[in-house]
Amino acid sequence: MAHYELATPVDEATIRKLRVNDTVTLERTLYGIRDATQIHLFDKERTTDFDLRGHAVIHTAPNVRKVSPSPEYPAGYQPICIGTTTSDRMERFTRPLMEQYGVRMIVGKGGLRDGSKAAFKELGGVYLAIIGGTAALETTWIERIEAVDLDDLNPESLWRFKIKEFGPLLVAMDSEGTSLYDAVRVDTAKRRAAALESLGVHAS
Repeated sequence: MAHYELATPVDEATIRKLRVNDTVTLERTLYGIRDATQIHLFDKERTTDFDLRGHAVIHTAPNVRKVSPSPEYPAGYQPICIGTTTSDRMERFTRPLMEQYGVRMIVGKGGLRDGSKAAFKELGGVYLAIIGGTAALETTWIERIEAVDLDDLNPESLWRFKIKEFGPLLVAMDSEGTSLYDAVRVDTAKRRAAALESLGVHAS
């Protein structure tokens, strides 16, 4: 296990060094994205001027307050609580995010499935896991909201956050095709079988 401090954007070679159970702290820029954002980008063929190549996106719909634009709040939004949502329902968007926009890292909770695992291996990407219930802590890692796009979808807009020491995050899926969630499922099945056997129950 190793720890990496990555200032985005990063290249494919850097991402391919990361392995499951490594940790990562992100610096500089992070993009917030959620269901509606991606439905509009990929199903409704909307576009964004944001350059996501080499960047990380986080599955979030932040709680923000509309304020007058200022040096502190250049996008006219004050971050109130920026937490991470469950990733699984956004599984189908991993490959297009990587192929069409060059995204390298997805930050979320709960993991992704085999399609994402294949995309990470083929295209060079990773899934970085956050523990649920840490929204208050995550918010302290975000210095400001720099810009926002597709803002008619608020709060599921496309957000550009300026971040500092965002992490550590756990590499839960890597570019080698390894997934921490696969290992957890196998271990859970073994433990379940052992528990049933101890009770004299034969699993079907």
